Amino acid sequence: MKTKMDYLIKELKEHLPFTTLATVISMASILLLLKINSINSFVPFFYVFHPAHILFSAMVSSAMFYYYKKNILFSILTGLFISIIIGSISDVLFPYLGSSLLGIPISFHLPAIENPGLILGVGLIGATFGAIIKKTKFPHFIHVFISVFASLLYIFAYSTNFSWVSLILILIITSISVVIPCCLGDIVLPRLFQNKIKRKTK
Repeated sequence: MKTKMDYLIKELKEHLPFTTLATVISMASILLLLKINSINSFVPFFYVFHPAHILFSAMVSSAMFYYYKKNILFSILTGLFISIIIGSISDVLFPYLGSSLLGIPISFHLPAIENPGLILGVGLIGATFGAIIKKTKFPHFIHVFISVFASLLYIFAYSTNFSWVSLILILIITSISVVIPCCLGDIVLPRLFQNKIKRKTK
């Protein structure tokens, strides 16, 4: 009988190749953009993809929780806070810690604190919309690409002095930053919540 850890490891193995491919494609897109056009700052781009990640994550999370517990307010609030926590971990905390540990100079900026109105606003819109339309499935590859771009753009926006070695390290950092929170948010939490509901109904 498979344990929860076996299940998680299996999901991580399945997610990692696709996430790595998405990261390579996203990084190539950013480098191509740098090559053909002079960009002074990636901060505005980060503030597009990070809120977008929060929006779609909140939409799916609230719909998922409403599926298991028919309470709109509970679903909206749960979807809102889970999306902000998971999004902040994936798009900010992991890229920052990974870059710092691997010697890539980077500054720390958390949109949930620096721009709470924007993050709470898009999260609330996504969570409310998700609880209303009740669609728990969202194309996973779109979710991964949005998350990958947000994580990458955070590093490019707030760090300097890139080299080919640092680009390889960024590839590793971004893959880990996306695959672990995505598995946590999309797989582990729903499974735990589903098991809790099953135990209550027995």
